[in-house]
Amino acid sequence: MKKASTVAVAFTLSVAAVAGGIGFTAGASQAEAEKKPRPVVQNTFDPLGPPMHSTEHAGRTVHYSDTGEKDATPVVFMGGTGTTARASGMTEFLRTTRQKLGLRLISVERNGFGDTEYDAKLGFDDYTADVRAVLDELGIRKAAVVAISGGGPYAAHFAADAPERISSLHLAAALPPYGEKADYCGKSDAELREYFGEQIRDPRSWWGFPADSPMHKIPGFTDTAEEDGGRSYYLRGQKGDPSAQVHEEKLYCERPGPDLSDFRAPVFVYTGTKDTTVPPATQARWKKAFAAAPTVRSYDDSGHDVQYRHWDQILLDMAGYADRAAVCTGRTTRVLPHEKAERALEKGATPGSCAWR
Repeated sequence: MKKASTVAVAFTLSVAAVAGGIGFTAGASQAEAEKKPRPVVQNTFDPLGPPMHSTEHAGRTVHYSDTGEKDATPVVFMGGTGTTARASGMTEFLRTTRQKLGLRLISVERNGFGDTEYDAKLGFDDYTADVRAVLDELGIRKAAVVAISGGGPYAAHFAADAPERISSLHLAAALPPYGEKADYCGKSDAELREYFGEQIRDPRSWWGFPADSPMHKIPGFTDTAEEDGGRSYYLRGQKGDPSAQVHEEKLYCERPGPDLSDFRAPVFVYTGTKDTTVPPATQARWKKAFAAAPTVRSYDDSGHDVQYRHWDQILLDMAGYADRAAVCTGRTTRVLPHEKAERALEKGATPGSCAWR
């Protein structure tokens, strides 16, 4: 009886639809009747951002993100000061390129930010140990390392403590732990709490980019950056507590920096000539830290956003294509040997993906 009743109801609805003037063609949906494309529903989910994971190490919970195929080339991403392990997602505006180059991004969250508990006793060595633990957990022996801005000192300590785990090192607008200390290093904890407390009260001001920054061309970039600021300082109910930020900034004041004279993996430094946060003169200190001179890529079109504006080149370098550069000729992005890329630029091409146009 139930089956017959169901058929009867379906038949009644079909007749009613025609009688009501909807105009379905027999045996076809309305979309098919209007000659719409064949509907396709995907078999897998699209990512909403870097998925978070955790592991236990040294009596604490270490939080990390892991984005990409498990058999892809691993890259340890060390974001700027005050960012979480999900900040790697701010580079996913070139996700298709990352996937095609076969790169996997792993980011280990630092002390006190995001979901990671704050411990005033922890320093650079503890972070290095956390990164080792995550790589061991994932079965990764060696990875490229890319550091952005305030991630620079952490990358330097990891390179000194675990050089055997690094296949190449990429320093993008990265702060070097060498040379003169910043002016704020002479301030008291109370002064620093007041200064950074006001600065991080509104994550939008922390992550603000100048009006002429090319970052505004990326749909959703500013929103994603601001959301990570909120995650950094509010996720666990920190309510903008500046303790972790003050602690990290004081770590940046430690001198001397780690000895990198025995580091042998390839090193790349990316600098924007308009950078006033970590200016080219400051980034030049990296050259003195290594026995072999690093490859320096300098860009006149960038400031402290060089790591994003030229993320396409960084991806190429990390994937083993350091001998090539991406340029936009007409409406096509081409990856050319550097000499040919230079000639193309002289003829009017622009550096990087055509998306920047």
